[in-house]
Amino acid sequence: MTIATGDRLPDITIKTNGPEGPKDLSTGDFFAGRRVVLFAVPGAFTPGCSNTHMPGFVVRADDILDAGADAIGCLAVNDAFVMDAWQQNQNAGRFTMLADGNADFTRALGLEMDASAGGMGTRSKRFALIADDGVVEYLGVDTQKGVIEASSADTILARLKG
Repeated sequence: MTIATGDRLPDITIKTNGPEGPKDLSTGDFFAGRRVVLFAVPGAFTPGCSNTHMPGFVVRADDILDAGADAIGCLAVNDAFVMDAWQQNQNAGRFTMLADGNADFTRALGLEMDASAGGMGTRSKRFALIADDGVVEYLGVDTQKGVIEASSADTILARLKG
């Protein structure tokens, strides 16, 4: 079952990359006590994610934070090293990169997809959400290949502004 508006996000251990390499991060801790924008991509360094989705959030990061978000997270079913390299490549230093290497968090959200046909295995659907203290206020999932609309930075910014 897919997570929905009003649901509490699950507490799952994922990875982020710190100064000493990958480290565990509890999603419960990450979302606790603040308003977080999370956007998820099928894969770091993939064309739509690198050319459109991530750059939209890089350009709009200050606006999103000024509109009431306390943090921006970027999630992918990739390892922490890939997420760190992608963060540097995309000049995305304002974000917390969240590596869901085994898709545990993505599956718990019900937002996984099978990308085996492209040699990518289980991946995240393209989505974005706004959560306040771990409770989903908005969830936008893009279901059409190549379309970044419900999960775009502009859509998130409009939702934050109300």
